[in-house]
Amino acid sequence: MQYKSVKTSELEVGQSFELSKKVTEKDVDGFAEVTGDNNPAHTDEEYASMTPFKTRIAHGMLGASLISAVLGMNLPGPGTIYLGQDLKFTHPIHFDDVITAKVTLKELQQKPKFSIAIFETTVTNQDGDVAITGTAQVIPPKG
Repeated sequence: MQYKSVKTSELEVGQSFELSKKVTEKDVDGFAEVTGDNNPAHTDEEYASMTPFKTRIAHGMLGASLISAVLGMNLPGPGTIYLGQDLKFTHPIHFDDVITAKVTLKELQQKPKFSIAIFETTVTNQDGDVAITGTAQVIPPKG
C-alpha cells in the first residue's frame, strides 16, 4: 500500500490541513462501544434530557480523534508518532454537526535523533463554534 507523508524536511511553519466529518448517532454509539465510555450523557436520551445540553451529545474525545486522523493520515501523515496533546473542550458536539479538525504547524524543533513538530489544533462545527482547542506534539516522518 502506498502512503503519502510530509517529511520533516518539507514541513514549514504555518502549514495546515483540515478534515471534516458529520457526527452521527451511529458514530457516537460505536465510539461508546469501542471505548467502553457509556456515559449516559452520550448514550441515553432520557438521562441526557436532564443535563445542561438537554439532549445527547458526542464524546469530546470523538471530536478530538479527528485531530489524530489529520496528523496520522494527512499532515504530517503516515509514520507520524504522537507524543502528546493538550485539549480544552469549549462547546458540545451535537449529533449531525459537521465538525472540522484543523492542525497548523507552529514550531519545528530539531533534536539530535529526530524532530518534534508542534501543531495548534482546533475542532469547529458548521457554525464556526470552537468545540476543542489544543496543541499536539508529534515526531514527523524522517526525511
